[in-house]
Amino acid sequence: MIYRILRLIVGLGIKIYYKEVTVKNTRALEHDGPMIIIANHPNTLMDAWMIGYACSKPIYFMAKSTFFNSPLKRKILKSLNMIPINRQVDGKIKGINNTDSFEACYQLLEEGKTLVVFPEGTSIPERKLRELKSGTARIALEAEARNNGNLKLKIVPIGLFYSQAEKFRSSVLISIENGLFATDFLTEYSQNASLAAKKLTKVFRLHLERVLISTENKAQEELLHKIFAVFWARKRDKVVAEEVKLMKEIQTKLEEIQLLKPYLMNEIQDLLQVIEWQTRKLAIHTDFIHRRFRSRLYLIQLSLSIFFLLVGFPFFVFGIINNFIQYKLVDFLVPRLTKFVEYYAAVGVLLSFIIYPLFYSGLFYGADKLFHMPFYMDVIYCVSLPLSGLYAYNFARYLKRIGYKWKYIFLIFNQREAIKELQRVQSALLQLIND
Repeated sequence: MIYRILRLIVGLGIKIYYKEVTVKNTRALEHDGPMIIIANHPNTLMDAWMIGYACSKPIYFMAKSTFFNSPLKRKILKSLNMIPINRQVDGKIKGINNTDSFEACYQLLEEGKTLVVFPEGTSIPERKLRELKSGTARIALEAEARNNGNLKLKIVPIGLFYSQAEKFRSSVLISIENGLFATDFLTEYSQNASLAAKKLTKVFRLHLERVLISTENKAQEELLHKIFAVFWARKRDKVVAEEVKLMKEIQTKLEEIQLLKPYLMNEIQDLLQVIEWQTRKLAIHTDFIHRRFRSRLYLIQLSLSIFFLLVGFPFFVFGIINNFIQYKLVDFLVPRLTKFVEYYAAVGVLLSFIIYPLFYSGLFYGADKLFHMPFYMDVIYCVSLPLSGLYAYNFARYLKRIGYKWKYIFLIFNQREAIKELQRVQSALLQLIND
């Protein structure tokens, strides 16, 4: 009961915090028997929430034992379907025994339930898929061995992609792989358990890599994102699934260049540096570099924008008045409560569930006492509080966008040659990578 209520609350938090959450291939989770879900782990608690959001069945999580360092925490977290595990990096927590934890995993799988494990073990905000621990494979193989291979345990890899994991109103893609079964490794497991677990772990990695964008190191990740920004600026359909598709395509092209024409990598880096330097110098957004200037079209767009700004400004002010303090308070508190970026989103959601209702209650009470509003106005005002906050946030982003557009028009009239040179460099980069 507690799990279902919290799932609803967390689901609401996810929908508010992220502007787009896309789940691909949910059919892979439609399995009558037990399942183990494995996933990459770039965003701590948010990763677990995302899997709970995507999976309609109740799920159980393996979590580090440091979360269970008191009897009260242990009782609460176990009621939320969390199973503690002692990790080597943390040391042992009193009252937590890994043998008992593994036994709990076997039992819930034998009951046909779903277990979630992050086989990387730790959470780091990067694209790289780190070394997978073999514990997940051991659990799968032992559970099947205990039931003579008749458990029909399905392992489902999930790739979690965050466009900007810690950023409010960014996007998330949850890619679900079709899944696999561990029974092919049972004979080898009976002969050499350790070797069989390692082999199955390698298979897990191959399946996870199919639904992930995984780079080798930080430098490669930065290069991928810089090139992606140039390509992405030319895209019209900017949804997170297309974002991942394009990033995978660029990654494939870079791997081909590195393998077949490694000497081109320096030229790519040089072109990127020119684009970065010129865009900073001109203070122009990359979205506008490639655009052809059509004076009549831009005049119409800007006229409509001014009309929208005038009409929408009063609602923007209303949203700012009712949401500015709590928005800034959450923004202020998050980095002071945790120094780890990968915790920002989860902490932000949890804080918002406390701070916003408190402020909204105070605003509602004050407005009701001051204006003596009828019941229907009370309802309208209550509903308008969170909606006006989201509207104000999007309106502020729209203002910024209009500012870039005005800047672009100014540059067209005053520094046309600089814009043309930037377009030439961008085209050279695109052609180099595409060819």
